[in-house]
Amino acid sequence: MKYMLMIFSNPALIETFGEGELDTVMAEVGEIMAELRESGEWVGGEALADVSQSKTVRVRDGVPAVTDGPYLEAKEHLAGYCLFDCDTEERALELAARWPDARYTAVELRPVMDTSGAEM
Repeated sequence: MKYMLMIFSNPALIETFGEGELDTVMAEVGEIMAELRESGEWVGGEALADVSQSKTVRVRDGVPAVTDGPYLEAKEHLAGYCLFDCDTEERALELAARWPDARYTAVELRPVMDTSGAEM
């Protein structure tokens, strides 16, 4: 089963990190990604550009409206995602709990639907 791990971030929190703390967190991420690549569970993932570059598109009564910024008024924002293919939900949850951002803000784990849509 494929799972998407959505990683949330809060720039204000990152600014409170001590010297070298961000490097430590990124090293942890690198270790988890290397493990997933080695096990064949890694499917892909990317960091997202700064939230200041996002656009929100809403269509109401057939008229599109585009605004700057994220769609939610929140301190946290979606910062990136990972896709991995695990044999069990327990394994996917283990990986989500190990992801460093889970300690600082949150991560969200969701199964990826296959073409049949049976997961709905």
